[in-house]
Amino acid sequence: MNIPADIPRTYHDEFAANYQAITQKKDRLLLFAGDQKIEHLNENFYGQSIHPDASHPKHLFEIAHHAHVGAFATQLGLVARWGADYPSINYIIKLNSKTNIIPHTAHDPISTQLWSVDDVLTFKKNTQLPIRGIGYTVYLGSIYEDRMLHEAAQAVYQAHLHGLVAILWMYPRGHYVDEHKKDDYLAGATGVAASLGADFVKINPPQTTSLQQQKALLNRAVQAAGNTKVICSGGPRVPHKEFLTRVHHQVYEGLIAGSAIGRNIYQQSLPEAIAFARALRALIIEQASVSEALAIAQHYEHDQRPV
Repeated sequence: MNIPADIPRTYHDEFAANYQAITQKKDRLLLFAGDQKIEHLNENFYGQSIHPDASHPKHLFEIAHHAHVGAFATQLGLVARWGADYPSINYIIKLNSKTNIIPHTAHDPISTQLWSVDDVLTFKKNTQLPIRGIGYTVYLGSIYEDRMLHEAAQAVYQAHLHGLVAILWMYPRGHYVDEHKKDDYLAGATGVAASLGADFVKINPPQTTSLQQQKALLNRAVQAAGNTKVICSGGPRVPHKEFLTRVHHQVYEGLIAGSAIGRNIYQQSLPEAIAFARALRALIIEQASVSEALAIAQHYEHDQRPV
């Protein structure tokens, strides 16, 4: 574990405790992504292939509580509504979010702060909830990137001053970003996150279907990030075995430090979602094989009760 130099010595122990809690002392992170109620509105929570359990916010908290994920990332408002009922979840508070109503092809994206680090610290003090860190999304290549980069830099610095972990979502997006060359931006994105002082950087995985190219691109992104840990987003829901195989390759061939997964977990029934999150934890944190993780994912068929 690396303790950044901008963390005061009086907060070294708190940062270490927060980092160890979300990585479960394994230096890897399974981040359960629950920020999409703003980002994607309701389209990811209701539909033909989505279990009815997903339609209620409580579903997210139930999964995070029972599956023992490393951390649950969502907005402060949602934690304010439900956190008192789930005081044992490790929370990452997402400081900025925007909806997807305006496509980035029509207008360069911008996502500015909804809450400050001071707001998070006040909320943490008042509630005594285990808030372990903050998150912020930057759209690199947007004509508004300067504002987002400034807010992200300040958020990381202020979070570190109080021993919080800082995670940056780094997505190249905007009129000047060549959609066909997004893979070429991955190492640049992780390098920017490192330059802003982030502890973790979340990127979209390579678009190429070649496993060798995926490995090379992720290896390059990890190297560019230095001691900032790289994690990949999960993306749209796919069959269990396909998804577990993909994550296994990213972690053990691409050498990333984990995954940030939402839809592939929460779009299922509660028992199935809990089982699949536990399978991902086994694969990422405990170095389980794909077949071992798949067996855990299928366990919900034999035990429908969350434990």
